[in-house]
Amino acid sequence: MLSGLILTPFANTILTMEYVIGIDLGTTGVKNVLVDSEGKVFASTTEEYPLITPRPGWAQQDPQLWWQAVAKGIKSLIKKSGIKPSSVRGIGLTGQMHGSVFLGENSEVLYPAILWCDQRTAKECEQINEIVGRDEILEITCNPVLTGFQAPKIIWLRNNSPEIYKKVKKVLLPKDYIRFCLTGEFATDVSDASGTSLFNVKKRNWSFEILDKLEIPHCWLPSCFESVEITSKTSRKTEEMTGLPAGIPVVAGAGDQAAGAIGNGITREKLVSISLGTSGVVFAFSDKPFVDPAGRLHTFCHAVAYKWHLMGVMLSAGGSLRWFRDALGEEEKLQANKLGKDTYEILISMAEKINPGCDGLIFLPYLTGERCPYPDPDAKGVFFGISLKTTKAHMIRAIIEGVSFGLKDSVEIMKDIGVPLGGKCRVSGGGSRSKFWCQILADIIGEEMSRLTSEEGPAYGAALLAGSGTGIFPDIEKTCEMFLQEKDRFIPDRKNFKFYSNIYKVYKDLYPNLKSLFDRTAHLF
Repeated sequence: MLSGLILTPFANTILTMEYVIGIDLGTTGVKNVLVDSEGKVFASTTEEYPLITPRPGWAQQDPQLWWQAVAKGIKSLIKKSGIKPSSVRGIGLTGQMHGSVFLGENSEVLYPAILWCDQRTAKECEQINEIVGRDEILEITCNPVLTGFQAPKIIWLRNNSPEIYKKVKKVLLPKDYIRFCLTGEFATDVSDASGTSLFNVKKRNWSFEILDKLEIPHCWLPSCFESVEITSKTSRKTEEMTGLPAGIPVVAGAGDQAAGAIGNGITREKLVSISLGTSGVVFAFSDKPFVDPAGRLHTFCHAVAYKWHLMGVMLSAGGSLRWFRDALGEEEKLQANKLGKDTYEILISMAEKINPGCDGLIFLPYLTGERCPYPDPDAKGVFFGISLKTTKAHMIRAIIEGVSFGLKDSVEIMKDIGVPLGGKCRVSGGGSRSKFWCQILADIIGEEMSRLTSEEGPAYGAALLAGSGTGIFPDIEKTCEMFLQEKDRFIPDRKNFKFYSNIYKVYKDLYPNLKSLFDRTAHLF
């Protein structure tokens, strides 16, 4: 265990080793990381909790289970690392965006948290567009209203559970419920608030104009801060629950994508990251709030103070491969267990034996609807081009290629509207552990891909924000330059890029030609 005296990496000053904690409240579990004064991950823990899907298209969770998992994870983190709890100097928060936690008079949870991937609010999105106006929504929030965002969830509760709605006193985003549990204070950050359809992204504050038109009380929403600002400190209750002493500063933090971008060092223009998690994200830094006039991309406030980012989000990236594993990969699961391997290793090894293009098989990765570039909750996944030659291995590679084509959609839109891109992307997330997938991404998008030595993602980014905000580290841009290192690169194969470019033309035509059928089918079930 590291202990005693150290020389800090950014000043010729001898200090006792200090630590910060990054908490990433994900969709399937919470990750806690302990980062030392040298920017190294000293320990990490993960605690899981269930996803509740009471109806098709619905996705809910119990916020109290989040807090129990966070508290358990922090206690495990302290025990695993062996550090003194008093050496923790700050906490940073991140997590799944857009969800709604409804609290009552005594801050009790009134209804299960409605999550980012929940699709129940299509009617409420239209209602908001009618009340506020599509153009005005895009002008103020820099984004169209989407089913996953927070505002339509609030309206849905009003429309469908008026008796619960009358009891609401506060509405929080998921990570900010954890802040409340840690500190007893209500606060959020500008990046997470950007995905609510209630936030003026250019002015970096709540849009009281939209709130008034939707008749949502201003007092329901928490105060908003830049990501490195200290919002509150841990309470005595937290000390009892986690073992951490009261009084530890908690910074505002960021939504998972902005925090993940900090963890990837996306802190200046021409830097782009691609995340291959359950969802897939293309993330580009911007000094100003670019807005796609067609609303195909998101424009949010960045975790870097007074900067912005553009983001293309597809709902089922790694989630598509997970679906295949769970639905059709039983044989591969058994094989993996016998060999002591992960099932994904077996699936990827099968895909590696198939030629680029999968002998004409193309996959549309819209298993849970889509957001970018098609905000369509009724879109569905499709295998196009199945023949007698199609095997499981073809389907696996087609999924990897289809997700990569979907990410290319967002890169091409960014180029079209003039977002500065530097010709290189930093790739992260579970899918990035596969060199095979990283190379396919490079070949399809036509840009160099690189991976960093740190693989802790948003949790690490949240820890860096905590370190910067509490003064343990310098400003966040310098912090990223000091601590982040490139591990490897993937150079596009020009022959494959040209071949994939022709397939991409077919891929792009599939959704427009199938949209009317998606719409018709949605009304049958």
